[in-house]
Amino acid sequence: MRRYNPFYFIGQAFEGLWRNGVMSFASIAVLMSLLVVTGGFTLLVANINKNLDEFNSIKQIVVFCEQDATDEEIAVLGDTIGKLDNIEKVQHVTKKEGLEKMKAEYEAYSDVSEEDNPLPDSFVITYIDNEKVSDLDYQLKNLDGVVKVNNRLDLATKIESFKRGVMLVFAWFLVILGVVSFFIIMNTIKLSVFSRRNEISIMQYVGATGWFISLPYIIEGIIIGIIASVAAYFIEWYIYFYIEEMVHSNLQFISFIPFTELKGTVLLGFIAIGIGAGIIGSLVSLARYLRQ
Repeated sequence: MRRYNPFYFIGQAFEGLWRNGVMSFASIAVLMSLLVVTGGFTLLVANINKNLDEFNSIKQIVVFCEQDATDEEIAVLGDTIGKLDNIEKVQHVTKKEGLEKMKAEYEAYSDVSEEDNPLPDSFVITYIDNEKVSDLDYQLKNLDGVVKVNNRLDLATKIESFKRGVMLVFAWFLVILGVVSFFIIMNTIKLSVFSRRNEISIMQYVGATGWFISLPYIIEGIIIGIIASVAAYFIEWYIYFYIEEMVHSNLQFISFIPFTELKGTVLLGFIAIGIGAGIIGSLVSLARYLRQ
């Protein structure tokens, strides 16, 4: 019964890794690269979404009312705007609120009194869909009591395009590195199986079950996945910290999600992908070999 000791299977797995050291190292390196790239693009998309949420003005339209509009006319205009399509939220900014904001941001307005306030009432509209902004912009410009409409559709469109481009590149990198990593893991397990083909034949001859033969190689794939996952996690941590420091030094207006908020998810995700890749690669290799 000594052979059924769990340490027997683990020992056989490490022996296989050591015997095929070059291919084992290649499997770990490629899978680690896959995880680093996957994690990097995922974190990039998460931070893009964070900045889009923080700079919500990118998806905003500002509607300026007539300077001499009454409170009743402004209220009616606000109700009318709120009933239009593609609107998530409408915020009324009074003349006084607008002046206070300008004073806080621009020194030139510091001496302007409420009596000399040149700013009109306005509505800040947060919209939903970029593709429908042109129609919304046209409707707003044709409302009674509206003198000017400002939007940032061009900037929002560019950011959306950049985000889609990042996702496309991410998907292709994921597919390419995924195929390469599975291929190398499969070949690593194949070499390990081939080097022990005589032993496996004897085990089959004396009636060893399929799981008993396969388990060391599955554990071998799991070990490859765990080592690659842990290494990728620390590399990702270092790269993220370095980029965060660099961005904070040169581009203060861009905010980063602290890695402390992400490290648990990143580590668990890496381990899940790494172990999954190791198990699948091992099973595919074993299935092909044991059928022979």
